[in-house]
Amino acid sequence: MIEYTVVHTEQELKGILSLLESNLAINVPDEIEDKEGFLTVAYSFEDLRRMHATDPAIIAKDKDQVIAYVLALNPVIKSDFPILIPFMELFDNIIYEGKPVSTYNYLIIGQACIHKDYRGKGVFKKIYAAYNARFRDKYDFAISEIATRNLRSMNAHKKIGFTTVHEYTDPNGVEWSVVILDWKKL
Repeated sequence: MIEYTVVHTEQELKGILSLLESNLAINVPDEIEDKEGFLTVAYSFEDLRRMHATDPAIIAKDKDQVIAYVLALNPVIKSDFPILIPFMELFDNIIYEGKPVSTYNYLIIGQACIHKDYRGKGVFKKIYAAYNARFRDKYDFAISEIATRNLRSMNAHKKIGFTTVHEYTDPNGVEWSVVILDWKKL
């Protein structure tokens, strides 16, 4: 039986880190990347601890194994994550419902990942339901960015209610979609 909960222990953080590392684009062959998706940002154990201290990640566990996670990154700790600062500064220029994104009380989805053996079994939808239940009364919406070539992720996020609010190409030529999950619209 799969349990959906917030991170409680360092062992669970280590489970997130293990799942993260095995799904990073640099560790996934291209043919698997195209079919199964990939992660682009590598976080350290200490990064995960800092995120967890502000807003704990939502995880799915099968017995003691972390089989999925959705990271919660509060913008107040953005200076701890230099790789994400350009993304967060972009918010000053994105208008959502007539206002800059940066004027809202939002939560950043640091990333989401499902273990390959659990994909296509409803885990993604259920873990986001737990994420929504945890954060919808605290924040206006959740926001993230997804590499547009990561079609599995783009389609999965669209299916559960994310909408694209901005698209851009980074200095390396990678195309990104900034997506929002607006809890008022679910």
